Amino acid sequence: MKAAWIYAALTGVVCAFHLALILGASLGHLTMGGRWPGVLPLEGRVTSAVSIVILAGLAVVVLARAGVLRLKLPTWAIWVVAGYLALGVALHVATPSAAERALWLPQILVMLVCAVHVAKSG
Repeated sequence: MKAAWIYAALTGVVCAFHLALILGASLGHLTMGGRWPGVLPLEGRVTSAVSIVILAGLAVVVLARAGVLRLKLPTWAIWVVAGYLALGVALHVATPSAAERALWLPQILVMLVCAVHVAKSG
């Protein structure tokens, strides 16, 4: 299903971004509300690592629901993904970092649309 692949690709972009942050990229103004401009401190890097794990797990749910992965997951799991993304949309609308909002809000909106499409397609 095309929506699942789009979702997975966008997740890959976000995970690559978080990996860059973990490795010391000076992109702190584009994440976590711009709290730490420049290189993230250890706390921010740990948060990025946790984000990668969560995002990968969400992608597995989307790909499984779409039939790309042969995993049996409860049907409600895809709605957990959609809820997580909806919360992410709200947080990106509210972020004090205009740069973060401009970069990530469109992407997370597309991810939400893809996840809902996969959920409804069954």
